[in-house]
Amino acid sequence: MKRRAAAALAALLLGCGDSALDLDGMRVVDLSHPFDEQTIFWPTEEGFVLELGFAGRTEQGYWYEANRFRSAEHGGTHVDAPAHFAEGRQSVDEIPVERLIGPAVLVDVQAACASDPDYAIQVADLERFENQHGGIPRGAIVLLRTGYARFWPGRPRYLGTGQRGPGAVPLLHFPGLAPEAAAWLVERRVRAVGIDTASIDPGQSSDFRAHQILFANDIPAFENLTSLDTLPPRGFHVIALPMKIRGGSGAPLRAVALVP
Repeated sequence: MKRRAAAALAALLLGCGDSALDLDGMRVVDLSHPFDEQTIFWPTEEGFVLELGFAGRTEQGYWYEANRFRSAEHGGTHVDAPAHFAEGRQSVDEIPVERLIGPAVLVDVQAACASDPDYAIQVADLERFENQHGGIPRGAIVLLRTGYARFWPGRPRYLGTGQRGPGAVPLLHFPGLAPEAAAWLVERRVRAVGIDTASIDPGQSSDFRAHQILFANDIPAFENLTSLDTLPPRGFHVIALPMKIRGGSGAPLRAVALVP
């Protein structure tokens, strides 16, 4: 079954056979923030650093550029691998590609989040989506729109604090997913969950239960997404491919949506 699914996926992406994907008929939406000196990381992390190297003409006359970068795993638009909060579960390189590509739905909870920076997305929000737009199918990638991408890269509004270091962690205020809603999504056997905040759990969470519940079931999370406001509730696909770091608990992510 997995081999047939992989073959169908290859046909879809590479344009082979009857299931070829016509990108000319698609709107491609970049869901990733760029990595630069403004990229938001967890307050305890240094952030993204680009060390400029050589840039100029060589003795042979051709142009050449080469830089170096250093970065924590968890910052900017990135994937959380199950190993991040579940012992013995998949690291970044072990996440099946099939988990990272698939049909998607967008659950919009920005109205609730606008009035409560600590809002935890509830089962009722997910059920309301299903009542309005139809059931969330098994194997869907579920994207959660809180509206917080509009605050990027301003740390005080996006994170709830502009402070850095361990003392800033208790000051974090941003929406996330309630544990009960995470368990509900596990029951729906979703493929992955993404959000436009710094964490799947709300900023005030101290036990990260949504992370634990999803990752114990090998459901990865995409964090710090952007441009969710341009997506429809359903009927589109997401491709979310991280840097393949062996043994990594997370990695930078380039995610796109394909909208008919």
